Amino acid sequence: MSIMGNSSEFQKAVKLVINTVSFDRDSTVQVFEATIRVLGSLLSAHRIITDSKQPFGDMTIKDYDNELLYMAHDLAVRLLPAFENTKTGIPYPRVNLKTGVPPDSNNETCTAGAGSLLVEFGILSRLLGDSTFEWVARRAVKALWNLRSNDTGLLGNVVNIQTGHWVGKQSGLGAGLDSFYEYLLKSYILFGEKEDLEMFNAAYQSIQNYLRRGREACNEGEGDPPLYVNVNMFSGQLMNTWIDSLQAFFPGLQVLIGDVEDAICLHAFYYAIWKRYGALPERYNWQLQAPDVLFYPLRPELVESTYLLYQATKNPFYLHVGMDILQSLEKYTKVKCGYATLHHVIDKSTEDRMESFFLSETCKYLYLTITEVCPPAAHVVCPVGRQLSCCRFLHVQWFLLLVQLFDEDNPVHKSGTRYMFTTEGHIVSVDEHLRELPWKEFFSEEGGQDQEGKSVHRLKPHELKVINSSSN
Repeated sequence: MSIMGNSSEFQKAVKLVINTVSFDRDSTVQVFEATIRVLGSLLSAHRIITDSKQPFGDMTIKDYDNELLYMAHDLAVRLLPAFENTKTGIPYPRVNLKTGVPPDSNNETCTAGAGSLLVEFGILSRLLGDSTFEWVARRAVKALWNLRSNDTGLLGNVVNIQTGHWVGKQSGLGAGLDSFYEYLLKSYILFGEKEDLEMFNAAYQSIQNYLRRGREACNEGEGDPPLYVNVNMFSGQLMNTWIDSLQAFFPGLQVLIGDVEDAICLHAFYYAIWKRYGALPERYNWQLQAPDVLFYPLRPELVESTYLLYQATKNPFYLHVGMDILQSLEKYTKVKCGYATLHHVIDKSTEDRMESFFLSETCKYLYLTITEVCPPAAHVVCPVGRQLSCCRFLHVQWFLLLVQLFDEDNPVHKSGTRYMFTTEGHIVSVDEHLRELPWKEFFSEEGGQDQEGKSVHRLKPHELKVINSSSN
């Protein structure tokens, strides 16, 4: 709503959340999903409300007293037990919001789920001045990083949080690993910690060395176009012949690091699959050139990469890709009360399910991609309910959305590099305030000296509750 400039609906939604949402519930949640979807959205909305410049219009809330920030803090405190009583510092995958870690909790977690908490937890810590949340998230990232293969530098996709043994030895760019790489880079962008960038650069080099197949150059030479496969983390040997739809985020990440040429080639591979089916199957067998898993839950990854490639290249091809994706969504997934998951990308049967990321990411990145295809003035002469001459397949409400989302005058685009999207598509401002770190000594792994040569204290896991209690 804020990116669309719809202040009245934004304010209404914020008040609804403040007045009705409570985390004091006997409910077991996934730590990762609760963090990126709920915690991230609360922090993003809080930053939008309190931004003195109000670039999206007047999104302020009368008598706002940091309620969303306090709610975010309350949720994060309820997630903290997941980080306690683990021998590695890697968190449990699930936690009960009232009682903590369930007695029968699984000791296995995926790398992405445990290692993609640093952006949201880091923002919360720096807004509150409380190091606890960033410390536990960063400790988890470092623990996973230290478990990478000495030979390949790769990580697996599933790990035991008590023993540190890899249960899943598959290394790839998709499910179980995707956002781990994404947040190494985005944490550096937000917080400016060099170790995050160093980890990302090392991980990216290992990916290029062991996961990339095809010709060396994207647009020249002999052999197949570039493709990133799933390999054994220890040997680098191929483990299977499929890729999953989550991997389509990677061209967007390559754009952020400036590897645009490779991003263009990889994006073309995923778009070719979309063109064939009108959707991206959850798994695609690149050897058989056929889907292995046939559903499509309205995922945003290809749209996100399309958006970022257009912003990087301004090539109108990506506007048309966005329109093509939008047309497919309208044709195959639109139902009476929203947009439905495709159960089968070939017969186009649907499921009664629409994930929250469809609104927070898929629609938002489409919104921010395509305006130039249809002139913004076109809707003025089109009566509501009629098809539009410039985009005949679009419903009027979609067109009105596109006019704003793909507008080059949108504050997101006019700001240059002021804004960044989280892995769940929540917008956060990149500013110096988030690069201030008054508790640097807390991140010392072994104790020692800070930058001024003063003795620092190594924070231990059992001290987490003490630090947290001081901020409650």
